[in-house]
Amino acid sequence: MFHVIIMAGGSGTRFWPESRQSRPKQLLPILGAEPLITETANRLSPLVPHENIWVVTNQTQASGVRAALPDIPESNILLEPCARNTAPCVGLAAAVIQSQDPDATLAFLPADHQISPPEDFQRALRAGAAAAETEGVFVTFGVPPTHAATGYGYIHRGELIGEHESISCFAVESFKEKPDADTAKEFLRDGNYLWNSGIFVWKASTILNAIKEHMPDLATGLDRLVKNWGEADWASSLEKEYPSFPSVPVDIGIMEKVSGVQVLETPFHWSDIGSWHALYDELEKDSSGNVSVLPSGGQLMAHDSSGVLAYSSKNQMIAVLGLDDVVVVQSGDAILIAKRNRSEDVKLLTDRLREMGEDQLL
Repeated sequence: MFHVIIMAGGSGTRFWPESRQSRPKQLLPILGAEPLITETANRLSPLVPHENIWVVTNQTQASGVRAALPDIPESNILLEPCARNTAPCVGLAAAVIQSQDPDATLAFLPADHQISPPEDFQRALRAGAAAAETEGVFVTFGVPPTHAATGYGYIHRGELIGEHESISCFAVESFKEKPDADTAKEFLRDGNYLWNSGIFVWKASTILNAIKEHMPDLATGLDRLVKNWGEADWASSLEKEYPSFPSVPVDIGIMEKVSGVQVLETPFHWSDIGSWHALYDELEKDSSGNVSVLPSGGQLMAHDSSGVLAYSSKNQMIAVLGLDDVVVVQSGDAILIAKRNRSEDVKLLTDRLREMGEDQLL
């Protein structure tokens, strides 16, 4: 069967002060409607039934995830006792699902991306699943770049392998880390580089065999751990084993080492909404380029101002006078005011708060 795993362990520090450790970006209505993780799960309907949707998150976010996804079986929410990056996350989900569905095909999705329309996304998932049905094939989703972005990793595509659902699949020549500005422009001119979306599809057996070959310590730990799946001591076994797993991204631990990697050129609009600035780019503005996200109600009053993004989780007025290209975020006990082109640097503030011992603000 086809299963989808939503990876929801991120902290989303670039959305401070609205994003906090217990309520990070994926649990927030950043786009003004439902939490991003809810929108991610809704995007799968009717392609994937609720019982085939899984979430890997951490214990701090567990209650928020359950509230955002009430239709997902509680047993399908896997709780990491500590952060160990995406290779252990992928391995944990694959091992658990394979233990009850040995022939499973798995799609792994970040919890906090913006994708539209959902029909094209589902078509791409079907295409990825068709390509990954061949044992030993690893499918990743590559987004045709619209500009020379330096905030994304890139995938260098090679020869055309074929089509599924009228979507082209290419061999992967190499993965590229986030480039500098000149290199990003070169990638854009070349035309054979795609943004790395962080979406993957493969059979459970394919990824677990790759982990066994390239990350044997992780494979051994997963074998010990999965024997206790469904037992009363599962949580304590997870607490014991998981901290010993290597903290490695699946891109580095597996994808850059295996052969048989294909990239599906996505037909949908995609954004990882990685910052307040990226959120501004996603939203419809008024005639002055101003936009507000006020999920609980409220109003933005911008006078002699342009390029403003205002966000508040409370029903209130935000007034901006004589300012251009700024972000104003009101969230409980903290307010952020920043130049919009500096909003990617919010992590500098959270690092400073940590140094100051102001953990209650994180």
